[in-house]
Amino acid sequence: MSTPPLRSNEPIVLVDGCTKNYSRGSETVSVLKSVHLEIARGDFVGLIGPSGSGKTTLLNLIAGLDQPTTGRVVINGVEISSLTEAQLALWRTNAIGFVFQFFNLIPVLTAFENVELPLLLLNMSRRRRREQVLNILELVGLGHRLTHRPGQLSGGEQQRVGIARALVTDPALVVADEPTGDLDSRKSQEILDLLQELQVRLNKTILIVTHDLAVAARVRRLLRISDGQLIDDTENPESVTHPLFGSLNVSNAARVKRAEAARS
Repeated sequence: MSTPPLRSNEPIVLVDGCTKNYSRGSETVSVLKSVHLEIARGDFVGLIGPSGSGKTTLLNLIAGLDQPTTGRVVINGVEISSLTEAQLALWRTNAIGFVFQFFNLIPVLTAFENVELPLLLLNMSRRRRREQVLNILELVGLGHRLTHRPGQLSGGEQQRVGIARALVTDPALVVADEPTGDLDSRKSQEILDLLQELQVRLNKTILIVTHDLAVAARVRRLLRISDGQLIDDTENPESVTHPLFGSLNVSNAARVKRAEAARS
């Protein structure tokens, strides 16, 4: 599936007037209500909200795991809301990296084999697969743990394997669903440090869904959702001067807010 070239000013994520309804018996339940969202390429965004607010549903629409009832979703120039299930499966393999709360590693496979799994779905030589897996495991600090299975790794190491697996196909977008939810505070900070470093070094766009305010404080842009609607979109002012980040990577929404503030 070819991806049209993306102009520099186009968002990598566009959720355009999306609603999502479910039927429960004779009742229609509205989970998302006319949501509009844009995320700039290279942004580091958090999505926070209480249980049942619609944040996981919104993440699923962006990741191509679900389809909106109305509206459209465009990711990296591809209108995924118009794709068939088969097309979506192929698109997800190439375009999206997933990081999960409970790691979702296969217990009988080594760290190397777990990271290699997404590449087995692609037309790639064994030699190239090996190079990519070794490179990404080195990047997340696990080059010395290639042959270890998940049960032989700490929780933080397992999540590093999960992050390596998410990045090994060089996806345009990484989505992380509560990536620190099963870790203690020290390991959570280490994983957030790693995500921030990789986001900048690899110029990745990362969207994190979280309940954790400590995680929310680390992102560059924080979205709040309640009752199926985005109710707040705030730039983290400290992230602009963070040594890992530069103002060139601040989201379009943040730039607009700053411009409006300067004019007032």
